[in-house]
Amino acid sequence: MGKVMMIALAGAVVFCVAGVWARQSVEPKGPMTFALDCPGGDCPLLKGAPQTSGMRGGSVKLKPGESVGWHSTNQNEEALVILHGSGVAKIEGGADVALHEKMMAYIPPGTRHNVTNAGSELMEYVWVVAPVHSIEKRQ
Repeated sequence: MGKVMMIALAGAVVFCVAGVWARQSVEPKGPMTFALDCPGGDCPLLKGAPQTSGMRGGSVKLKPGESVGWHSTNQNEEALVILHGSGVAKIEGGADVALHEKMMAYIPPGTRHNVTNAGSELMEYVWVVAPVHSIEKRQ
């Protein structure tokens, strides 16, 4: 009887720990702030669960002529907030999008793109990526 009780107790502990882990992976920790002290390149700040409910984000600094490289938003939508400088977002299968200081650009889900500093000074921007949720899931 003692052995059966220990197995049941161990199972209950595993179940409770799994439940706590699952809740942590979808519940954000609370409000956070980040300094945009990126030394260069791409500096992720928000890294998704369990830090957030799925949103990721960071800051980028590109020297003239540098780019972040081709990548896709996959099942995410992305916002780019240009803080300083200018550049271009090359969109696969679409028109290039000119980027300049104090603007925001939206990149829809499933869009392969690349951001390049096309200006003569440092380009700085913040990117935020969030999973796309269907309307049915939101209600």
